[in-house]
Amino acid sequence: MISILRAGERGHFDHGWLDTHHTFSFGDYHDPRRMGFRSLRVINEDRVRPGEGFGTHGHRDMEILTYVLEGGLAHKDSMGNGSIIVPGDVQYMSAGTGVRHSEFNASKTEPVHFYQIWILPSEDGAAPRYAQKRFDREAKDGKLTLVASPSGEDGSLAIRQDARVYSAAARPGEALTLPLAPGRHLWLQTVAGRLRVDGTDLLPGDGLAASNETELRLTAGDQGAELLAFDLA
Repeated sequence: MISILRAGERGHFDHGWLDTHHTFSFGDYHDPRRMGFRSLRVINEDRVRPGEGFGTHGHRDMEILTYVLEGGLAHKDSMGNGSIIVPGDVQYMSAGTGVRHSEFNASKTEPVHFYQIWILPSEDGAAPRYAQKRFDREAKDGKLTLVASPSGEDGSLAIRQDARVYSAAARPGEALTLPLAPGRHLWLQTVAGRLRVDGTDLLPGDGLAASNETELRLTAGDQGAELLAFDLA
């Protein structure tokens, strides 16, 4: 069973300094039909103006991944971490018993465009932790690259949930196969370019949910494509 959520069907707010789209209910956007997908709770696509950002705020009991498409995102947190996340990086923060952080556009002249993903943890009350890893374009060119998993296998980030997160970049016309084991569920997010899935075109910001499928065949459009895929229990 496959269902598609078009980019234009997401919650959208333009706050001036922040232009944000919410795939699932978040903040002032609430749709009881869209409270998440399995353990995947939040997919926000954010564009932040130069020099602007999110002041220090708190999180608890959530697995948070940040994936930058353009620009740089400056991060500081109460664990003592500070970094600038750029395209090719994946940042992971497990909020656990509680963490505070800030996120600002690292540039005074250029916007930053990124996705932030929240996954419900398999256990509450764990100690907060942080990691950041680079996955260059070459590492995910023409293939699914594992960027997060429960055990941290194949050089991925270790997260506290039975979820495997992949990133892939496909050249124009290139085909990829997404296998899905019995009992597993897939969320596919098109973050750039165009994908054709079983005769249906997916545009940037479109999401696809799949259950009771064995595999999906994807073909990149004439501009190529970049995607995130979530293999969920």
